[in-house]
Amino acid sequence: MANTNYPSATPQNPTPTPNRNRAGKNLLIGLLAAGLLGTWGYLLWDKNKSAETLQIAQTQTDRFSTQRDSLDAELKDAEIRLDSITGSNNNLQGKNGDLQKQIEQDKAEIKRILRDKNASEADLKRARTMIANLNTQINTLEMEVARLTGENQELSANNTQLSTEKQVLEQNLQTTTTEKDDLAQTVDVGSTFSASNIQISALNEKRNGKEKSTSTAKKVDKLVVSFDVENRIAKSGPADMYIMVTGPNGQVISDAALASATLTTRTDGDKPYTTRIPIEYEQGTRKAVQFPIRQTDFQTGNYKIEIYHNGFKIGEGIRTLKKGGLFG
Repeated sequence: MANTNYPSATPQNPTPTPNRNRAGKNLLIGLLAAGLLGTWGYLLWDKNKSAETLQIAQTQTDRFSTQRDSLDAELKDAEIRLDSITGSNNNLQGKNGDLQKQIEQDKAEIKRILRDKNASEADLKRARTMIANLNTQINTLEMEVARLTGENQELSANNTQLSTEKQVLEQNLQTTTTEKDDLAQTVDVGSTFSASNIQISALNEKRNGKEKSTSTAKKVDKLVVSFDVENRIAKSGPADMYIMVTGPNGQVISDAALASATLTTRTDGDKPYTTRIPIEYEQGTRKAVQFPIRQTDFQTGNYKIEIYHNGFKIGEGIRTLKKGGLFG
């Protein structure tokens, strides 16, 4: 057996040998190393676990943020559609009050959910469902707008047609009125009497009441004008004849009671007249008219007699009175 520098253990000397001490140290070091490696492994695992947890949390946060942004965009699109409908359609006011009230309540609830930082997955799902329902309600309003627009277009077309028909009726009425006026004018003019058989007699009245025809001016006591009038369309009834007697001096002889009377003629304006003769006419007959013209002093020369009816001159005649001779 080889010699060593270390004494052997004996019952009398229990001191351990160097080999046993070294094994114990190695074991302790191994245990410490194993524990250190285990600690490092745990720390590494824990770190990886924490990183994984943070990644999951970040992923969830990003997903929630994406969902919020998506829902917010959908809500804004719905609001734009709603504003485009209600902003230009006053007819929706009142008629769909309950529906619009419900829409406003849904919008407020959706916005509340989207503003809530602690909103859960269930809250976002509920918001999505409410947005879908909101779009359905907006679709209902769009169909109502389309219906009202169609009705308005139909009413507008009807109004245009009625306006056109009104214009046509007014034009027809105007034409009818004009034709009626023209017809009335025609009838009015056509009902003017015509005068015929005009005679002017110069008479001298004797003391015995007898009358004698004369052409000497100083012997004339009166001029008697006679004529016939008739008209086939003039209705039976009263009519007025106006007589204008113009003396040799160019002045119209006037009745004292009618000194300032004038007649508005159709062609010659206003003219003074001598007398008005009322007659009672029977349709379709010929009416004889006669009247005297008296004057205190008849002059020599021409006496012009004009007969007017309905503003028209219907006849005239001239009677000449001459100066008397020696035995006049």
